[in-house]
Amino acid sequence: MAETPSTQQFEFLAKPNPSVMATLRKDGTPVTVATWYLLEGDRIRFNLDASRVRLQHLKRDPRVSLTVLADGDWYSHVSIQGRVVEIADDPELEGIDKISRHYTGNPYPVRDQPRVDVWISIDKVHGWGATAK
Repeated sequence: MAETPSTQQFEFLAKPNPSVMATLRKDGTPVTVATWYLLEGDRIRFNLDASRVRLQHLKRDPRVSLTVLADGDWYSHVSIQGRVVEIADDPELEGIDKISRHYTGNPYPVRDQPRVDVWISIDKVHGWGATAK
């Protein structure tokens, strides 16, 4: 059953905070990587280079963990466990541009590589520090 973030956590997740995403390799080993994300309604959107191995991880096993850290205060964070609910090609780079503008104010500078949008649903959420429920 999905867990809904508190209003305070939604407000925190709506900001362009640093985050770390975890996926699972074929053998079950977790892999983490710093990533950009975007809160869209009650889902989290990522955009990946189509050649990234973590995209294959997500296609094989849709479970994802995301830890979003307060910029400048890593003690305050929100951790999410979720699962992939949608994957779509981003041929016009609209998805990555939207996320890049959220973080940098500018379109994504790399224009010659295929990209893929990935949305996850939020199954569990945990806040710590300033983001505790």
